[in-house]
Parts: sequence; C-alpha cells; structure tokens
Amino acid sequence: MRQPLIVLLGLLALCSTAKAKSDFTGSDFSGTYDCTGDDSHEGEYTGTVTLELVRAQSFDQYGAYNFKLEVPGYGTYLGQAAAQGTHMGVYFALADQSTRDYGTGIASLVRNEAGKWAFDKYYYEPEFKGGNFGTEKCVQR
Repeated sequence: MRQPLIVLLGLLALCSTAKAKSDFTGSDFSGTYDCTGDDSHEGEYTGTVTLELVRAQSFDQYGAYNFKLEVPGYGTYLGQAAAQGTHMGVYFALADQSTRDYGTGIASLVRNEAGKWAFDKYYYEPEFKGGNFGTEKCVQR
C-alpha cells in the first residue's frame, strides 16, 4: 500500500515544479485586412485576410492564429499563423486541393500612421504550377 502513495506523492511533486506557461502578452493582430498582392504566375490581385487569435494556444510573446485569405476569382485559402513579437509565419492552402495551391509565408507587422496593423508578406508555393512565389501588402480595416 505504501508504494502507490509514494508514486502519487512523487507525481504531485513533479507537477508542482513544472513551469506553467504565462498568459499571452504579445500584440493581438486579430482582424480583417485588405490586401494587394503580386503573384509570379497570376500577376496582381486583391484579397481579404482574416486573422483570429487562438488564445488557448498563445503565451508570452507567442501568438497562434487561424488564418483565412479570400481572393475573388481564385477562392478561399485556409491556414494558420504563428507570431513572435511582430514577425509571423503563415501556412495557407486553397480549399480546392486539386490545384496544389498551398504555401508558406513570412510577414512583418507594423502599426501604420492611422494606428492600424499592416504587414508585408512574402510567400513560397512549392507545387503550384511548378513552383511559385509572391508578395502581399495588407492593412487592417
């Protein structure tokens, strides 16, 4: 009977020394953004990005986000983003998987003169039309 008690006490001691993650203290980039882009295959385009903070997966300066890009004439790209400070990595994929239109991007966020968040993003798509890249400039509404 003593052994289970010793194991239980050991587990309680281990749990009490585990470092708890602190609350999210970074900037919240959630919102809707109007974007203009330039794609190496498709040319110039406009779109709308929606970022939504996933608070349960965010801590300290690290933010987790649901990501959605809607591009008229092309479709909706769903994905996720991870931010550290004002730098953000983004994964996205067109809902229609047959096009192999998916990729990874990196963005830098700043506040503009109106106090709104804005970002420049570079993206790479390894399989879309034999490989692709592009840029986007987005400003929060």
